[in-house]
Amino acid sequence: MSATRDSKGAAPAPWWRDPTWWSRAALTYAVALAGGTAASRAGIPLPWMLGPFFACGVFAAAGARLAAVPMSRELGQLAVGLAVGLRFTPATLVATLALFPAMLAATIYVMVYTFIAALIFRPLAAVDKTTAFFATAAGGVADMAIIARQKGGETSAVAMVHALRVSTTVAIIPLVVIAFGAPGTQPDAPPVDGAGLIWLALALVGSVGVVKLLQRTVLPNPWLVGPMFLGIALGASGLLRLTVPPLLIIAAQLAIGAWLGTRFERRALMALPRVAASGVVVSLFMVAAAGLGAFAMASLTEVPVTTSFLALAPAAVTEMAITAKVMHLDAEVVTAFHVMRIFLVCSTILVVFRIYNKLTGGADGSRL
Repeated sequence: MSATRDSKGAAPAPWWRDPTWWSRAALTYAVALAGGTAASRAGIPLPWMLGPFFACGVFAAAGARLAAVPMSRELGQLAVGLAVGLRFTPATLVATLALFPAMLAATIYVMVYTFIAALIFRPLAAVDKTTAFFATAAGGVADMAIIARQKGGETSAVAMVHALRVSTTVAIIPLVVIAFGAPGTQPDAPPVDGAGLIWLALALVGSVGVVKLLQRTVLPNPWLVGPMFLGIALGASGLLRLTVPPLLIIAAQLAIGAWLGTRFERRALMALPRVAASGVVVSLFMVAAAGLGAFAMASLTEVPVTTSFLALAPAAVTEMAITAKVMHLDAEVVTAFHVMRIFLVCSTILVVFRIYNKLTGGADGSRL
């Protein structure tokens, strides 16, 4: 975030030199901390993610100008990814790889229900078919917005619906899973001693290096996947067996929750009210579809319903992995399903888009 241009048209100052940004950030994290504290005392599940998320979301929607620290969500993802990766043992790695057919089937299922969501969203939001397709596709918001613009879609509508989809998923699924799901039996790793903290610090630094390498590849979400890969290499090989301290996980949740809450900018919501309302409707549809799919997957595999629900959730991989970790479920399995889904969606999205166009009539970029 940077300062606005002055009257002479000079280039904006960096965000750290903008006193207005600092006041907005201070308000953001004061609200987030208050929301997390209140949620924790009220016994709300995942209080340090959902509390800041709801609190900042309300303030942002009411018109407050909030600002999240740059890279805060990415650093939160880094901590979560490393924590998930370090849980892997040789046995859990083999068990996860054995689920590859189920991951492939789950990805196809997610692509089908998001395809249907596009058909529902188009008349509800009164948008063109290209915008409807990319607004509901189960890929990353930046990737889908860029491709939508190239194909003639409305970038602002696509970005808004993706933000609402992630927010709706985060707001509903953790509460449902924790309220009605059966806790898992995955044990916590042993606590960290003095030497372990040194190794953990080195692992965090190494994670940044892995992220930089993966950013040059087509792999999705490198800030989560990179640290997870490093954690898997260390954990499954037996080189390092420790846990990321709870305080660091809480800080990661707070950073992610606050960042999500700041997405509810009142200006954007008021500019496209019909799109926003329709985005919530199709998001609820996708959550329901994930729930139905979870029962089917649980009946066909050995993956529990709760883990299946998190694995089939429409996006929000980091938040779903945190939920699985808190519930002592297979966070590794949940993450693997999401990584497979994002990778396949992003690599096949243009092929699926052509199929969508043929089924609905019209050429790429059609405004029909």
